[in-house]
Amino acid sequence: MILFPPAKINLGLNVLFKREDGYHELETVMVKTPLTDVLEIVPSDEFQFTQTGLTIPGDNLDNLCVQAFQLIQKEYKIPNVHIYLRKIIPMGAGLGGGSADASYVLNGLNTLFNLNISNSKLEELAATLGSDCPFFINPTPQIAKGRGEILSPIEINLKGYYIKLLNVGIHVGTKEAYAGIEFSKNDRDLVGILHKPISNWKEDVKNDFETTIFKLHPTLSGVKKEFYLEGAEYAAMSGSGSTIFGVFKNKPASSLTKYQNAFEFIGEID
Repeated sequence: MILFPPAKINLGLNVLFKREDGYHELETVMVKTPLTDVLEIVPSDEFQFTQTGLTIPGDNLDNLCVQAFQLIQKEYKIPNVHIYLRKIIPMGAGLGGGSADASYVLNGLNTLFNLNISNSKLEELAATLGSDCPFFINPTPQIAKGRGEILSPIEINLKGYYIKLLNVGIHVGTKEAYAGIEFSKNDRDLVGILHKPISNWKEDVKNDFETTIFKLHPTLSGVKKEFYLEGAEYAAMSGSGSTIFGVFKNKPASSLTKYQNAFEFIGEID
């Protein structure tokens, strides 16, 4: 079984307040992109996890894909598998690649072993692995609230537009992202704004992390401005950074001549 876990972008990200449990209350809309990792799951006499492509720091046994397998095996007593992961989506980039991989392992095991687990149950299991994971169980456009795990569908159609992702290699840690965050006002109607033409989004669809992070890393602000100069209908930072994305009517040019060591992806949204 071969699967293609996709990267996501955030259309707007409102940080509303810090909760009593230490997490922050969020509101955002997540949309998948054409950029994917490659995941293969095959039955095996013993459990194995093999990873190629971009190097993932840390022990393989700590990988979310391994944790996802262990979760399903514990709950449903499935036999062992060999998981092959080809890592293409950059890590720690606000694109949710690790979360996508883990959730696609859950989906893949459900199909491979005919477990008949409902999507709602899979989302519940995914939420134990990470806040973004539930979105990837059924990665259609969804508005996410709470820590990001409370999902509801939203009609967003970007089919035929091009997306450009650019990560210039700046690492933004979670602590750094939340330091100095200015909370959104509750009167910002994200869903209502996103239902307007995309030409209206530039002024009204905000990522609250940009204010602080752009001050610390002005290069990222510069990339966003460049995307608009190139003709982007909308541009923003995804998640807590540091990938900048742009949505274009026409296929944009590459930026790698200026950012030679960067990661870049350009593709048509399907």
